[in-house]
Amino acid sequence: MRLRQLRGLLRRLKELSAMTLPARELLLKLGEARERYRTAWRLMDFQLPEQATAQERKAPARFSYRIDCTKLRMARRREGRYLLRANMPEAKPSDLWNFFIQLTEVEAAFKTLKDDLDLRPIYHQLDSRIEAHIFISFLAYCLHVTLRARLRPHAPGLTSRAVLDKFAAMQMLDVQFPTIDGRTLILSRYTQPETDQKILLEKLKLQLPDQPPPRISADHQLLPSTAGL
Repeated sequence: MRLRQLRGLLRRLKELSAMTLPARELLLKLGEARERYRTAWRLMDFQLPEQATAQERKAPARFSYRIDCTKLRMARRREGRYLLRANMPEAKPSDLWNFFIQLTEVEAAFKTLKDDLDLRPIYHQLDSRIEAHIFISFLAYCLHVTLRARLRPHAPGLTSRAVLDKFAAMQMLDVQFPTIDGRTLILSRYTQPETDQKILLEKLKLQLPDQPPPRISADHQLLPSTAGL
């Protein structure tokens, strides 16, 4: 993170150095760069234009900058270290680190269940219903993790929640047409995917099934499918 910010700040400072700007406008643009690259800004040493008269303010202003090696060296020494406190003195440091990573994964799982899957407390009275609720929630989380794993090699910039929101626009419905003999023709159809949805399906290597054949209903009783109608 620090290295990425430092590279971005140096690139922006190089662009500003090539511009011909008055002092006021130059300071405003430097302020924007400071807000964007706060972490890297602390590692730089600047020579900014001083206050000038009204006539001098309109003239092109210059500034100089360099990386403060002392601050950079201190930042490198202080970063990348974790202090884990545990009640298992005989455990290896690698095992403690694995336990810590597992803890973060568990916390991420609870966050996914509450936010992405939007699971809320449902109060059951029977043990069988409680177990069924837990089982369905676990299946939903497994599908969520599977989708995230499939997105990683094909579309790493997308999250499972973004894909689910995109596919939420695709719905399946039953279109009913009454016939002259009192029966009802039922057509089960799903919406055709749009361009971005087709790209997602192609990236995930998913293929929609064929549209189901029509059905005939008489007195609310479904008869066998009639594909030839």
